[in-house]
Amino acid sequence: MLTADRGWSVSSRRWRWAWMPLAAVALCGCAAPAARGPQAGGGQDLARIYQQAIASPVRTADDRTEDSRREPMEFLQFTGVRPGMKVLDVSAGGGYTTQLLALVVGSRGTVWAQLPKLRDAFGQRLSAHPQDNIVPAIRPFDDPVPKDARNLDLVTLVFNYHDIAYMPVDRAKMNKRIFEALKPGGHYVVIDHSAKSGAGTEDAHTLHRIDEAVVMDEVTAAGFRLEQEGDFFRDPADPRDILIFDMAIPVDNFALRFVKP
Repeated sequence: MLTADRGWSVSSRRWRWAWMPLAAVALCGCAAPAARGPQAGGGQDLARIYQQAIASPVRTADDRTEDSRREPMEFLQFTGVRPGMKVLDVSAGGGYTTQLLALVVGSRGTVWAQLPKLRDAFGQRLSAHPQDNIVPAIRPFDDPVPKDARNLDLVTLVFNYHDIAYMPVDRAKMNKRIFEALKPGGHYVVIDHSAKSGAGTEDAHTLHRIDEAVVMDEVTAAGFRLEQEGDFFRDPADPRDILIFDMAIPVDNFALRFVKP
């Protein structure tokens, strides 16, 4: 659900996945929301592909637990990812986002998973269910793009821009490399935990939050244009001054989709 399309009930985020498992949706063929990401033609077919990816048996029990807070359908719709795309997932972590994207792009697509070093959880994921279209890319954040990743369709950086902000990383160089690697019309999606307006990066290490304006300024400085803001992760009840791991209610997160002109 995107800001430009319709309003969104915060309360629905807390319980909707409990009563509508996506595996059941995929099996029964129930109608799903049409995709509203970039180039979202063929909405019902693409929605079905997203449902099948989310319901895939290769995804772990932990992934399905995470789904309740990670809004995978809305995330996929926002990115506009589709079969055959070339995608880079920056700061891939344990591989939740990487694998979800790889299930959508399919055998004709590729997802490079950038990590500064291989994490055990990521290695275990690939060992349990090898996927030829997932390519680990052990690279620094300053230069996250592998040499063979050219003319990318999509780059994602989910819940980790704030971590990069307190590391000794040249973020201007990082964003420029991402800009150069994307084809014209390609998209860069950044999602992260909201800090208070004006906080800058001062809460990045202590609260694991970042001011949305920082991301906007740094990414557009690399040449990107903001195309869409998503509201599917928003929760206005979050005071945005509490450590995210201590929150008793959902964290307010921003979602920004940039395009390379």
